Amino acid sequence: MKALLLALFSVAAFAGEALSGAVEKQPLNMSAIIMFLIFVGATLGITYWAAKRTKTAKDFYTAGGGITGFQNGMAIAGDYMSAASFLGISALVYGKGYDGLIYSIGFLVGWPIILFMVAEQLRNLGKYTFADVASYRLQQTPIRTLAAFGSIVTVILYLIAQMVGAGKLIQLLFGLDYEIAVILVGVLMILYVTFGGMLATTWVQIIKAFLLLSGATFMAIAVMAHYNFNFETLFATAVQIKETASIMAPGKLVSDPISAISLGIALMFGTAGLPHILMRFFTVSDAKEARKSVFYATGFIGYFYILTFIIGFGAIVMVFQNPQYLDLAKQAVDGGYPILGGDNMAAIHLSHAVGGDFFLGFISAVAFATILAVVSGLTLAGASAISHDLYASVIRKGKADGMMEMKVSKVATVVLGIIAIYLGIAFEEQNIAFMVGLAFAIAASANFPILFLSMYWSKLTTRGALLGGSLGLLTAAVLVVLGPTVWVDVLKNAEAIFPYKYPALFSVSAAFIGIWFFSITDKSENSKKEIEAFEAQNIRSQTGIGAEGAVEH
Repeated sequence: MKALLLALFSVAAFAGEALSGAVEKQPLNMSAIIMFLIFVGATLGITYWAAKRTKTAKDFYTAGGGITGFQNGMAIAGDYMSAASFLGISALVYGKGYDGLIYSIGFLVGWPIILFMVAEQLRNLGKYTFADVASYRLQQTPIRTLAAFGSIVTVILYLIAQMVGAGKLIQLLFGLDYEIAVILVGVLMILYVTFGGMLATTWVQIIKAFLLLSGATFMAIAVMAHYNFNFETLFATAVQIKETASIMAPGKLVSDPISAISLGIALMFGTAGLPHILMRFFTVSDAKEARKSVFYATGFIGYFYILTFIIGFGAIVMVFQNPQYLDLAKQAVDGGYPILGGDNMAAIHLSHAVGGDFFLGFISAVAFATILAVVSGLTLAGASAISHDLYASVIRKGKADGMMEMKVSKVATVVLGIIAIYLGIAFEEQNIAFMVGLAFAIAASANFPILFLSMYWSKLTTRGALLGGSLGLLTAAVLVVLGPTVWVDVLKNAEAIFPYKYPALFSVSAAFIGIWFFSITDKSENSKKEIEAFEAQNIRSQTGIGAEGAVEH
C-alpha cells in the first residue's frame, strides 16, 4: 500500500521528506501490544486523576500554573519530539548520512530564540494563548481573530499529518487496520484533553519524553558498545558498508542556498510560532520558571537529536546488510536491498537488532506514545484558540463565564477530534507532505512575526499586524501550492511555477515587510494610542509587574 507516513515537527515534526515511503504490515508483536496496553492504562489513570483536579478554566488551559520548570521542560520536549523526529530523522541519516543533521539542527536552533526573546515576555504578558500577547495593546477583535485563525489552521494541518502518520505507524507496527488505528488515536486524544485538560496532557508528554529518551539512549549506547565507543570507527564502518564516502558529505538533501536558508527560517521561526509549544509557557508560575522550561527543553531535545544521528548510523552498520531486515524481493539500491517497511523502519529494526523482541515491543509502544502526546497537545491548543480567543474574547467581548468557556473548550476538543479522525481516514492515500510544510510556514509567516513585533516594536499597529500577518499567511499558502510538493507531486503538473519546496524565506519576509509598511503608514487615532501603550507593555514584559502569578517588589 502506497502512502505517506508522517507524524509533527514538532513540529516540527515535521518535514515531508522525514517520513515518507511505502507502508507494509509487520507480524503481530505481542510484547508491543502488551506495552501499548500498559501505556494506555497508565495514561487513562492519569487522566482520571487530572480530571478530579481540573475545576476551572485556568486548570483546564494551564494546569493551574502549577507545573515546575523542569516538568514543563520535559513536557515541551515530549510535545516536540515527534515520531517524525525519531523515525524520520533516523531514516534520513540512514538514507542520506550527514545531511540528516539539517533537520535536527534546524529544529534545535529555534529554541535559543524562544529562550532569549519569547518565553519570559510571553509568560509576563499572556494568560492562556499567544493571542493574549499579540492583542495586548492592539484591537482585540481583529488581532485575536487572525491569531486564532492562524492557530487553528496550523493545528488542523498538523493534526491531519499526525493522524495519517498514526494510522500508518500503528498499522505497520501492530498489524491493526488503518481506520481502527486512526479512530483509536482520536478517541484516546479526546479523552485525555476533554477530561484531564492541560494537567493530563502534560503528564502524558512527560512520560512519553522519559520513555523515548530512555529507549533512544539504550539504542545509542548499544550501537557504540559494538565499536568501543569510538565514533570514528562507527562512521568509517558505515562508509565502508555503503561503499560511498558521500554519506559523510553535505548536499544530498538540500542542493541550493535558497532552499537551505528557507528551510532553516521555516524550522527556526516556525518552532517559535507553534501554538501548542507557546501555550506551554503559561503552565508555569512565573517568567523565571518559563526560562527554566526552555533551558531544560533545549537540553533534552538537543540530546535526543544527537541520539538520532547515532541511531541512523547504527542502522547502517547493523541493519543495512542484515538479511533478517531486508526486502530481498526488491531491486538492490545503493549497494544493498531496501529494508522491510521502508527506510522509516530503520530505527525499529535497529531496536530489534540490539534488544530483541522485547525491546522492539518497547520502542513500538514508545512510537505510539509519541503520537498520542503530540496530538493531545495540538488538540488542546486548537480548542483553546476556539474557546478563549474566539468565543470568550471576540464573541463575548471578554465577559464570558469561566465555566462556560471551559465547556466550549471541551466541545471544541470533541469536534476537533472528530474532524481529525475523519480527515485522517479521508487522507489515507493522499500525499500530505505539503501539510506539514504549510503548517510550519504559517507558524513562521503569520504567528511569529506578529508575536515578535508586538513585544519588541513600539510602532506596531492593528492595521499593520492584520494586513501584514494576513499577507504572510496568504503568501505561504500560495507558494506551497505553486511549489514542487503540491504542483508537481500532488497535482501531477510537469513543472512547478514556484521552484522551491520551502517558501519561508519569501513568506516570512513578506510578513515582516507588510507589517512594517502598513504600520508606519497608519495615521489613525487608534494607532497613536497603540504606540503610546507600548512603554507600559514593555515594562510588564521585562519585569513581570502586573503579570498573573508574579511577585511584585
